[in-house]
Amino acid sequence: MHRSIMWTLAASMFALSSIAAPAQTNAFYQGKTIQLIVPFSPGGYYDVSSRLLAKYLPREIQGQPTIVVQNQPGGGGLTAANRLANSIPRDGLSIAAIGRGIPQLALLKEPGILFDPLQLTWLGSLSDFSHDAHLLVVNQSSKVRSTDDAKRLSLHLGGGAAGSTNITFARLARDLFGFNVEVVRGFPGSNDIWLAMERGEVDGQLADLSGIMTARSESWRDGKLRPLIQFGRRDRLPSLQDVPTGRELASSIEDLALLQFAEIPFFMSLAFAAPPAVPDERAQSLRAAFMKVARDPEFVKDMSRAGIAVDAVDGDAVMAVLEAGALTSAKVKERFARLLKD
Repeated sequence: MHRSIMWTLAASMFALSSIAAPAQTNAFYQGKTIQLIVPFSPGGYYDVSSRLLAKYLPREIQGQPTIVVQNQPGGGGLTAANRLANSIPRDGLSIAAIGRGIPQLALLKEPGILFDPLQLTWLGSLSDFSHDAHLLVVNQSSKVRSTDDAKRLSLHLGGGAAGSTNITFARLARDLFGFNVEVVRGFPGSNDIWLAMERGEVDGQLADLSGIMTARSESWRDGKLRPLIQFGRRDRLPSLQDVPTGRELASSIEDLALLQFAEIPFFMSLAFAAPPAVPDERAQSLRAAFMKVARDPEFVKDMSRAGIAVDAVDGDAVMAVLEAGALTSAKVKERFARLLKD
């Protein structure tokens, strides 16, 4: 009987400790502040999305921490990604929007990339491009009115830094389709390129449809922007049935394979990550909160008002995209790397 009482007491103590442990873990974020790093200038696609995410995310994290958004532009998102992977504390108190072209550069082991994208703590992506497209758009005033015109007439497109999809796909249009393209590089963000387009300094740029609806919805609706190609699509968007996809224009199997590798970033188009090796309980808490926000009807409505479609995927899906990219043939990767180094 005495032994029975002892066993009962021991079992009770174990049960109490099991209950207490999650409470301690869940209380970690109580009174804490999470920094959400946006690696681009204010006002654009990443900035608007991040600020809306910061508005909703605290209520889904137990402890309801404060979230502070910090714009830290540099290197087309590379500077922030390197910092996230190497110098920011791995305590679950920092997350970042990741420039979608940067993980792909890391798979190529490009110079200046100081991290392995497969080691980051991926929370998920707010878009897998189901209802979006990366468009080559020009001003209505441009003499280039079709893909055939783009082969004959000079086309000056604005671009950011290395790894920016607006540079990568401008070069693909040049090399795969014979477009007469010159890229004007060095813009801090897409909003700066819009301003340059309005001043007549460049003819156009490559930008997501959702980004256009965020930054220049009135110009789009008024027909002041002309789309020539839609990238990141296996088929044409229903709303852009008269605009060819890049895959339709590819003239060989080799060119199509290159384009498919190049389009990998679009399927994790608006991804967020924490540093590597964040404690598992905190990582799971951030991942779960991210997906709850992504499925929140009010959040989706707010994003829609900003012109951004939400087609969210979780951290595992982002990892699957990157793992597929890592398995791409060396020949395709080498050709893509040469394109970037041009």
